Amino acid sequence: MKIIISNQSELPIYAQIREQLKEQILNGQIPEGETLPSIRQLAKEVGVSVITTTRAYSELEAEGFIATMQGKGSVVLPTDNKLLREQYLLRIEEGLSTAIGTAKTMGMSREELTDIFNNLLET
Repeated sequence: MKIIISNQSELPIYAQIREQLKEQILNGQIPEGETLPSIRQLAKEVGVSVITTTRAYSELEAEGFIATMQGKGSVVLPTDNKLLREQYLLRIEEGLSTAIGTAKTMGMSREELTDIFNNLLET
């Protein structure tokens, strides 16, 4: 697990941590069932306060990516989790909206866009 903090990012540090962990969970770099570093350990590794990592973990838990169990730490939840599924659906909708917007800007027809979509599904 690798977390890189940028002082030039518009995102607050806790959000940078949250987003990087979320991305690593979604792309499988951090598999379900894996225990994340303790809040104190991650704070030390990244060089931030415990309050900052606590907020990142709390938001990941609220979004359904992790569960924190007393004495066991924070564990990545299964990807069939309903909240996590919603996150995937949101990403898909955002990607498709961007693609459709670009196609409209180009004046692409519905049929052309559908052909591209169907070709991508077959690969």
